[in-house]
Amino acid sequence: MPGTVVPLRSAEVRAVAERLLAADAEAATLDPISQGLPAFDLAAAYDVLAEIASRRRDQGWTSVGRKIGFTNRTIWPAYDVDRPMWADIWDRTVRWASHGEASVSLAPFVEPRIEPEVVFKLSGPVAITDDPAAVLAAVEWLAPGFEIVRCPFPGWRFTLPDCTAAFGLHGVLIVGEPVAIGATNCDTIAAALATSEVTLSRAGSVVDRGTGANVLGSPALALAHLARVLQDQPQFRPLAAGEIVTTGTITDAWPIYPGETWTSNYGSLGLEGLTVTFT
Repeated sequence: MPGTVVPLRSAEVRAVAERLLAADAEAATLDPISQGLPAFDLAAAYDVLAEIASRRRDQGWTSVGRKIGFTNRTIWPAYDVDRPMWADIWDRTVRWASHGEASVSLAPFVEPRIEPEVVFKLSGPVAITDDPAAVLAAVEWLAPGFEIVRCPFPGWRFTLPDCTAAFGLHGVLIVGEPVAIGATNCDTIAAALATSEVTLSRAGSVVDRGTGANVLGSPALALAHLARVLQDQPQFRPLAAGEIVTTGTITDAWPIYPGETWTSNYGSLGLEGLTVTFT
């Protein structure tokens, strides 16, 4: 029928995956996938993401969890998106800060930006619920995080399927000092996740602020959102114990450059902020 969108063939999915992997390996740019493929919708993007994940596993990469992107609804208009997306994070893309500090080379990344986030480690399956405390029952700890995102599409212009297929824009995740979650502090943390203010600074000067409520009402509820989405994606495994999940930026994502030092402060949430220097 005229106007009917035909799903991508397997060969097209593989070709898109190869283009994105090649651009990533060379720190190169490319035109948005959607410009040349009218059928490139969100379902096709996740098919590409699955193909990329399969190839990386074949090359020895190990998935250690997920990143959720565009959970901050206040920035949707700026990026022309209308919902979150997710992608794998890997043993080769997660780094642990030492005493709250890290140094990261930006050489592998195109148009990198920094995002202050809340990171969780799961202790079990995540409940699909609107109760943050019930979600945290499946969480071992929370920690501060900086996700360094990068974009192969010039000027950060893309559709949601484009950026989903492009590794969810994930570059590297820096994880700070964890705080354990248990029966004695679960309710307090559940409440603070929505109300605490996170401050993002560069060279000691405040660049942006945001509250946890920006992230789908709470970073804990972003976990529940991902669990719900995965129910309709049988090609991917559900969330499980041991995974690390970073829940999306609390402020806007800000451009970063070699020579800069950025810090975060998590206010009343009780997490020690991070300091990262870029080279």
